[in-house]
Amino acid sequence: MPTPVTTPTPTGSAVDAQVDVRGPRFAAWVTTAVLVAVLVVSAVSPVAAGLLLAAQAAVFAVGAAVGPRRSPYGRLFALAVAPRLGPVTEREPVAPLKFAQLVGGVFATVGVVGFLTGLTLLGTVATGFALFAALLNAAIGFCLGCQIYPLVARFRRQAPIVS
Repeated sequence: MPTPVTTPTPTGSAVDAQVDVRGPRFAAWVTTAVLVAVLVVSAVSPVAAGLLLAAQAAVFAVGAAVGPRRSPYGRLFALAVAPRLGPVTEREPVAPLKFAQLVGGVFATVGVVGFLTGLTLLGTVATGFALFAALLNAAIGFCLGCQIYPLVARFRRQAPIVS
């Protein structure tokens, strides 16, 4: 497996590691395909759509927990796609990508609940929101969760300590 590209901090740690932007965009294309499949399947079987969306929610959860390099789609990119590409020319930080995966996971989980409880409209709308965000990232490189991340990070730092 190819070694992931990281940019260490001045102290030499990989805490602020960055990844090749092509990896998350590849993952966004795969996610887009899965979410389109969920919507197509939901017209025939909401339960099957819920199960497929649950698998995507698990992928989001892994990405949020371990980051884009070790997520299922990140590993697929590293094994099958990255070796066929030229050198890395652009990188992006990991933390906003992990946050974006968390947000995607929330929408996917809401969608799963909707499909599996008979609230098909809820499942469809939640899946549609996740699809919109994934397609934005895949097609034009605009990561919606990554854009929201600095705002959320700022609020986390300013949260008062309650005793």
